[in-house]
Amino acid sequence: QVQVVESGGGLVQTGGSLRLSCTVSGSSFANYAMGWFRQAPGKEREGVSCISRSTYTKLYADSVKGRFTVSRDNAKNTLYLQMNSLKPEDTATYYCAADASRGYCLGTWGAGTDFDYWGQGTQVTVSS
Repeated sequence: QVQVVESGGGLVQTGGSLRLSCTVSGSSFANYAMGWFRQAPGKEREGVSCISRSTYTKLYADSVKGRFTVSRDNAKNTLYLQMNSLKPEDTATYYCAADASRGYCLGTWGAGTDFDYWGQGTQVTVSS
């Protein structure tokens, strides 16, 4: 059984940084494309970033480009999201997801519908 667990969320001031982690167990993590998503209260879920299994491809939402960096350590079955220059509009619950069907990011990755396994989420709050 595949388990996805996020950690690293918290409260930070505007301009601050956080690093989220996502550990995937019970699976072939190294074969999966992985994604980060977020959802703020009253808003639709938004794709934040996608990374291919080889790390060759890293994709970002326009809203986070230049501020967020996705990475992965396949030996540790762990995905990361380094978030810098945080803004109040980054406040949301952040979710990690695995696309177990492929190792690359589809053009539709931001919709999240291609991802098979999801974590419970970790809250990020950026105060102004």
